[in-house]
Amino acid sequence: MRPINIGLTDEQRHGVIGLLNQDLADSYLLLIKTKKYHWDVVGPQFRTLHELWQEQYELITENIDEYAERVRALGGYPLGTAESFIQHASIKEHPGDLPNANEMVSRLVVDHESMIRNLRGHIDQCSEQFHDEGTADFLTGIMEQHEDMAWMLRSFIEGQSISPSGQREGDAAVTA
Repeated sequence: MRPINIGLTDEQRHGVIGLLNQDLADSYLLLIKTKKYHWDVVGPQFRTLHELWQEQYELITENIDEYAERVRALGGYPLGTAESFIQHASIKEHPGDLPNANEMVSRLVVDHESMIRNLRGHIDQCSEQFHDEGTADFLTGIMEQHEDMAWMLRSFIEGQSISPSGQREGDAAVTA
């Protein structure tokens, strides 16, 4: 097999592949949570949330494929099992828990914001530590999509503050 010669050392490529696989794992769990909430939401906001979450999980699905293809372009192999996704993800599941619609939205806001923070760190690592501006640019685009998705969700529950743990705190306005 011919070595990959794209201006990155093997160490740099493997470092970037590790970051991409972490983001892939988080994306997969976020996809699962978004789809589950899409299926289970009830109440007067059903249609609005059902449609919003379909738009979001379709975008997340596209991103998952792009992560995997980026990993392959760098000579690696993407994670591909539920066990590996759970092991590498920072996003957590809530098995057996069926929250109300506002709590679903709150939890997804927390997850998107977690992804945004992780992506910011990975963008910096790609640029500064691994000198891979292509992947930094790729991750920047995905981060901007998560910023938009989080904004849409926060706008839905505007007037209710969300703490870092995802719990609503009274009726104070959400600030950026």
